[in-house]
Amino acid sequence: MLREKLDYSSSGVNIDEGNLFVEKIKKLVAKTLDENVPENIGGFAGFYNIGFAKDMAEPMLVSSTDGVGTKLKIAFMMNKYDTVGIDLVAMCVNDIIVTGARPLFFLDYIATGKLSADRMVDVIKGITDGCSQSSVALLGGETAEMPGMYAEGEFDLAGFCVGIVDKKNVVNGESIEEGDLLVGVKSSGLHSNGFSLARKLFFEHLKMKIDDTIFGTQSLGEVLLSPTKIYVKLVLSILQKYRIKGMVHITGGGFYDNLPRVIKNGLGADIYPDRFHKLKIYEYIKSLNIVDNKELYRVFNMGVGFVMVVDKSIADELVNYIKLLGEDASVIGEVTGINKIRIQGVDF
Repeated sequence: MLREKLDYSSSGVNIDEGNLFVEKIKKLVAKTLDENVPENIGGFAGFYNIGFAKDMAEPMLVSSTDGVGTKLKIAFMMNKYDTVGIDLVAMCVNDIIVTGARPLFFLDYIATGKLSADRMVDVIKGITDGCSQSSVALLGGETAEMPGMYAEGEFDLAGFCVGIVDKKNVVNGESIEEGDLLVGVKSSGLHSNGFSLARKLFFEHLKMKIDDTIFGTQSLGEVLLSPTKIYVKLVLSILQKYRIKGMVHITGGGFYDNLPRVIKNGLGADIYPDRFHKLKIYEYIKSLNIVDNKELYRVFNMGVGFVMVVDKSIADELVNYIKLLGEDASVIGEVTGINKIRIQGVDF
């Protein structure tokens, strides 16, 4: 009895589709590479020349990894994949920049049940867009086709970033003191956090559809899929001009969990939401009165994606400088001697 010959394709892995994908993204990736990425060295790993670090007294490498979470579910519903890559880069580089480090290079990991070269090219377009916004090199990546692991048409993303900073320039919050002020920089929307709650609210509780019109012209899907803002170039410009005591990327955990990462040593902060930048999506969610106010500030960024802690003497000047650079900012709070994060209208 002759047995049927098996091959990788019959088990669900299409090597040819993978090779096609690699060919299609080569030019996109090449656009992100800088003079520190040597040509024709190795084929199994990426190389990055850090010879410039000789000018630093004590160079420190800084690393971060993150994903996009269930925001990907919105992309699946919209059949739109060219912005989630921006989110992926943003979640990593924004976490790097809060330390005062400059992001250098990025790597991605894509896992899917069945590889679609065209769909994944759109994902890479977003990743390379995010890399360009951050001035980082897309040094490598892994695309894993794993039959049976994911629902049809779905995939997951992870990103990895490495940056560098001179140890003397690390921003860690140790110099923060009572009376310092918090400057908040506007977000672009939900960024990449709180989507499990948002999806339950809009699609299960309110029975809305992904293409329902909201705020006059945009669909709900378009509003939810708005890419995470990347703060790298803004922050690097600020660090050349001002002394920043601490920085916070408002991600999962909102204000209650993220601010204590830099406001330590028995200190806390009072936050004033009436000074926040009013984003329609958050004003709408608040107006529904379905999610408790405290939960909103524990899950979402509520219109503030990035916070800088500075001496009160430079806060107003910093706000004006940020606006000069094309972003919106305001003083949203102050450091207190109470070891607690308090939101006005919620906690006091």
